[in-house]
Amino acid sequence: MAAAAAAAEYSIDHKLSKLVEEARPSAAALRAAAQAADAVAELIKRVPQQQTTPEAARGFVRDLGMEEEKLAFTFRPPEMVRLAGSHAAGAVARPDVAADLLVRLPKECFHEKDFLNHRYHAKRCLYLCVIEKNLRSSQLIREVSWSTFQDEARKPVLHVYPATEIADLPGFYIRIIPTANSLFNVSKLNVSTRNNVRAHIKDDGVTLPTPKYNCSILEDMLLEENAEFMSSTFADWKALQEALVLVKVWARQRTSIYTHDCLNGYLISAILVFLTVDSGGSIITKSMTTRQIFRVVMNFLATSKVWAKGLVIQSMKKRTITKEDLANCLKTFDVAIWDISGHVNLAFRMTKSAFVELQDEAACALSCLDKCRDGGLEELFMTKVDFGAKFDSCLRINLKENSKVTSLSYCVDDESWRILEKDVQSLLQQGLTDRTKMIRVLWRSTPSEWKIMDGFSEFSNSPLLVGIMLSSLEKSFRLVDIGPNPENRNEAIEFRRFWGEKAELRRFKDGNIAESTVWECESWERHTIIKRIADYVLMKHLALQKDDLIHIVDQLDFCLLVDGQDPVSSSGALLEAFDTLSKQLRLLDDVPLKISTVQPLDPAFRHTSVFPPEPHPLAYGKSSQRLPNFATTCIRSMEVMIQLEGSGNWPLDNVAMEKTKTAFLLKIGESLEDRGMFVSASEDEVNVLTSGYSFLLKIFHERGLVLQKQAGDDNIQTALSQDKVLFQWSQHSSMINGLHGRYQMYGPVVRLAKRWISAHLFSSFISEEAVELVVAYLFLKPFPFHAPSSRVAGFLRFLRLLSTFDWTFSPMVLDINNDFNLKDEKEINENFMMSRKSYEQNPHDIEPAMFLATSYDKASEAWTKQSPSKSVLKRMAAYAKSSAELLTNLILNGQSGQYTWECLFRTPMSNYDAVILLHHEKLCCPSHVLFPAETPNGKLVIWGKPSKDFHPYMPLNKGAVKSLHDAREKLLVNFDPTTYFLRDLKGAFPKTFKLWYGSIGGDAVGLTWDNPKVLGS
Repeated sequence: MAAAAAAAEYSIDHKLSKLVEEARPSAAALRAAAQAADAVAELIKRVPQQQTTPEAARGFVRDLGMEEEKLAFTFRPPEMVRLAGSHAAGAVARPDVAADLLVRLPKECFHEKDFLNHRYHAKRCLYLCVIEKNLRSSQLIREVSWSTFQDEARKPVLHVYPATEIADLPGFYIRIIPTANSLFNVSKLNVSTRNNVRAHIKDDGVTLPTPKYNCSILEDMLLEENAEFMSSTFADWKALQEALVLVKVWARQRTSIYTHDCLNGYLISAILVFLTVDSGGSIITKSMTTRQIFRVVMNFLATSKVWAKGLVIQSMKKRTITKEDLANCLKTFDVAIWDISGHVNLAFRMTKSAFVELQDEAACALSCLDKCRDGGLEELFMTKVDFGAKFDSCLRINLKENSKVTSLSYCVDDESWRILEKDVQSLLQQGLTDRTKMIRVLWRSTPSEWKIMDGFSEFSNSPLLVGIMLSSLEKSFRLVDIGPNPENRNEAIEFRRFWGEKAELRRFKDGNIAESTVWECESWERHTIIKRIADYVLMKHLALQKDDLIHIVDQLDFCLLVDGQDPVSSSGALLEAFDTLSKQLRLLDDVPLKISTVQPLDPAFRHTSVFPPEPHPLAYGKSSQRLPNFATTCIRSMEVMIQLEGSGNWPLDNVAMEKTKTAFLLKIGESLEDRGMFVSASEDEVNVLTSGYSFLLKIFHERGLVLQKQAGDDNIQTALSQDKVLFQWSQHSSMINGLHGRYQMYGPVVRLAKRWISAHLFSSFISEEAVELVVAYLFLKPFPFHAPSSRVAGFLRFLRLLSTFDWTFSPMVLDINNDFNLKDEKEINENFMMSRKSYEQNPHDIEPAMFLATSYDKASEAWTKQSPSKSVLKRMAAYAKSSAELLTNLILNGQSGQYTWECLFRTPMSNYDAVILLHHEKLCCPSHVLFPAETPNGKLVIWGKPSKDFHPYMPLNKGAVKSLHDAREKLLVNFDPTTYFLRDLKGAFPKTFKLWYGSIGGDAVGLTWDNPKVLGS
C-alpha cells in the first residue's frame, strides 16, 4: 500500500511538472521576448527632449477635470527603463505573456505639489503620449495601443507590439508602465488621513481622506522597489517560480477572481513573497516541492486568520508600520497587503465580495487536491471556471448614459465605475438577503480599443456584470420576506423606503404582525423570484428601465412549456393517482399471492420527464367525468413494477415463469376493473387507467435473476432479460429519486438535457437513463464548481461535460450513496479495461463507448452497452461543444442577429444524407414540437402522403361520440405512430443507414448511410 501511494504521489508530481513545462514558454521564446523588450527600451531612451501640451490627450485631461490646469512641461527621457514582472521573476505563464517595462518618470517634469487634484495622473498620461508618438514612427513596432493598469482609467499604460512576431508567443506585447520613484513626499500621501482631491468633500463642506487616490500614486512611487524585492525573492528558487506559475494558471482559469478588484500576477507574487519572509511566518521554505507550496498558498488563502489583521511584507526587524496604521488601514480598505516599504496597501483595489470569492475558490481547490483524481490537476488547472458556468444566475446591466453614472465625476477618490459596482452590490445584498450565498459585481470598463483623445466616454459602454450564487433553494425560492415589526419605527420606515410599493403590513399565522414583501407566482415559476426581486430593486434605486436589465434565469424555459405552462404543475395529481393505485393493489385479496411492493419506474416519478403526462379526461375509471370538447387520441402509460409475496410454487422454467406472470397480471387487471378502474389488457401488457393517468403493470421476480446467472445459453439469457431490466430500472429509479431529494435542481437540468438530446436527433442512440446519469455526475462530482442551483448553469455544465469528458480512456463512475469501497473501484476499473482491450486493434470500435458505472451496474451493461457508438458519441460531443460555446456567449453578451436562445435547440438538417419530414397533424403530441424542421438545401427530402386513419386529437362532444365507453374504445394506450414507423423502417433496412430522430417533439428523421458505398449500388 505504501509503495502504491508513493508511486501515485510521484505520478502526480511528474504530471504537475509537465503542466508547468507546458504553461511556460520555451527558453528561446523568452530570449526573443527579452530582446524585443530591450529594443523597445532603447527606443524609449532615445526619445528627444520636447515640449508637451494637454492637447495630446484632450479628452483624458477634460474627463479628469483638468482643463483649467497648467499641465504643459518639457519632456525629458526617462531616468531608467527596466524589465520587471513575471519575465524578471522567471515565472511567465501562457497565454498572458506580456513583458512589463517600467519607465521612471523624471523629477524635472513634475512640481512638488503635482500629487494634488489628479495633476500627476494627467502629466503621467501626457508623458506616455510622447512615447507613443515616437514608437509609432519606428519600423521595429507593428502597433501601439492604449489600455489601463488594473482597469484604473486614470492610469493608462501602453501596449507595444513588436514588428517581428515570436512563434512560441502569439500575441506577445510589451506593456509600458510609468513609475514615480521618489517623485513626491510620501507623508503627503498618507492613506488614512490626507485629502489630495479637493472635490472630495461631504455635503457640509468638510474634506474627506482620499485613500484610493493616494494609493494610486503611492503604487507608482514604490513599484520599482517592490518589483526588485519580489524578483530577488524568486531568483534561483525553482520551486517557488513553478508554484507562482501554477497559482497564476489556477487564477486565470477563474475569470471572476483574476480581475481588477481581486487577483493579478503582481498580487499573487506579493502573497507568495509574504509567505517566505519572517513577517509571514516563513511558511514557505526552500525544502518544499512545487505542489507543497501550491497547497500552502491555497490553505493560506482559504483559512488564514492573518487576513483579519492585514499582511505586512516588511521584515519584522525593519518594520516601520505601526499597529495604529494597520488598524486604520483595515477601517479604510476591505483587504490589506502592506508592501516592503510599509507605505502602500498593494490590495487597495480588492473588495470584500472579491475576497470572499477568493477564499471560496481556494477552499474548493483544497477539496480538489484531496478528492479528485491525479490531485485535481484537470479541475484546478485545465477547467475554465467562468462567469456563466460558475454562477447560478447572471445579470447584465446597461448603465450607458444612466443618470446615476452621469451625475458622478469620473474620478474623485475612487472612480465612478467602482462606485457603481459597490452601489449595485449593496442594493442586491439588501434586497436578496439570505437567498444568496455570494454576489459578485464586475464592471470591466476599459474599452478594448481605447483612444486617449476620447477620454472616458467609452468606459460605460460595456454592461456591468453580476453573478449570483444561491443559498439553499428553500431560502432562495421562498415567496415571502418578513421585515421588522411596525413598533420598531425607524426600521419599519427604512424597510418601506427601500421596498416602496412592494412593502405591505401582514399578519402571519403565528399572530405576528410585520412589514413584508410578497412574490406570488406559480410553483413552477419560483426559480424566477430572484430575478423579480433583483430587477425590482435595481429599477427602483438606479433609475433603470426593464430593457436595461438582462437577467439569465428563465431564458430556456420555453422548451419545457406546453401552452405557456410547465406540465410539472400537475405532478401532485400524478403522485396522488399513483398512491391510489398502489393502495388498491396492496388491498387486492382475490389474487393468489398478495402484492408486497409497488414501485413507479417512469421518469415522471423521479422528476426527470421533459413532459410528465397530464390528466386525460378518458382515464378516470368508470366514474362519470365531465368531458371537454377535445382530448388527445393517445395516452402514454407509465411503468409500475410490482412484486408478489414469496412462494415456492413458481415454475423453474423461464417460459413458464413469464406465462405465470402474464396470468397474474391479467387477474390483477380483472380485479382492478371490478373496483371501478378502466383496464386495457392483453397478453403483452396490462394498462390500468385511473385518476386521469395510465399505468403499465410489470411483475418482477428475483428468481429470474438467479436463473439468468445460471443460464449458459445466450438465447435463454435473452428470454430472461425482462427481470434484469426491471431490476435495473428499479435500482436506477430509487437512486435518482434519492439524488433529486438532495438536489432539487437536478430534475430541471435533466429535462433540459433530454430536450437538447431530442432536439438534435440523438434519441435513437442514448437512453433517458444514460442522460440522467451523466447529469447526476455534475451534482455528485461538481469540482471545480459547487453543485448547480440553477437550470441554466446546470445545462451549460452538462454540455461542457458531454463535450470534454475523456470517454475513451476514463469510466464515468457514479457513486450516488458514497458506498463504493476499494474492491468496487477495482472491479469497475477492471471491467473498463476489459471493454477497452480492442482499442489498439480498432480505436473506432469500442463498447461501450460511454462507460457509466453505478452500484447496480459496474460493467456499464444497462444503458450504454450497445449505444452510443464511438462515432455517434463523437458527433454528440461536437454538437455539445458548439451549443456550450453559444450558450456561454448568450449568457455573457446576449442575443446577436441569428444567434438566439432558440438556436440551442435548432439542429442543422443539412448534416444528414437524407431527411424524412413527418406531418405535424399525424404526430402523437404536436404541441411538443419546438420549431418546424427546416428543409435542407441540396439534400434528399422524403415527404409522403399522410394516413387518414390517425389524428392526434379526438372530438368528445355529444355529436362525435355516443358514450364514454365509445370514446374509450378510440383511445390509443401507449401508441406513438412515429415509434412504429421507425421500427418498421429499421426492420426493412437493418444495415443500410442510421436513423436519427427526436423522441420529444421530433418532426423529422435524419438518415446517414452506414456504408457510403451503398449509394453507388
